Amino acid sequence: MEEIPITIAEVAYMAGLFDGEGHVEYKKRLVKQKRGKNRAYKTWSIRCEMSMTDKGVMEWFHQTLNFGTLNKREAKLSWTGKKPQWRWRCSYRDALRFAKLMWPHAQVKLHKLEQIIDHYEPRAQELGDNVVDLETERQIRDGH
Repeated sequence: MEEIPITIAEVAYMAGLFDGEGHVEYKKRLVKQKRGKNRAYKTWSIRCEMSMTDKGVMEWFHQTLNFGTLNKREAKLSWTGKKPQWRWRCSYRDALRFAKLMWPHAQVKLHKLEQIIDHYEPRAQELGDNVVDLETERQIRDGH
């Protein structure tokens, strides 16, 4: 099946949804090894996720992007009267792909998305081969 390209309007809408409902995690966490000595090591946790109760919107989001995972999260007993949630998430290199796609339209999550881009492509500005020139985009946004 041929992949249908995402329109700028769809990306902008997705960025708005993600700004309001999404979460970006970019930090080091202590993770215990499963085997061997009982040691914990600091490892990067890099992911983007979004949760909503509207299954249709979340399925559209996931199908339009064509990457990441979509899972149902059942309501807990403490969520009295609450609906189940649908959670989309991507991590590591897919989070980079997502960050680059959302970056031109993001407002609230802009700094965190930039951290992901800078993590994977620290020299992108020097090499001149990045998808988006962040400084030029900032100037365009500010009307310079």
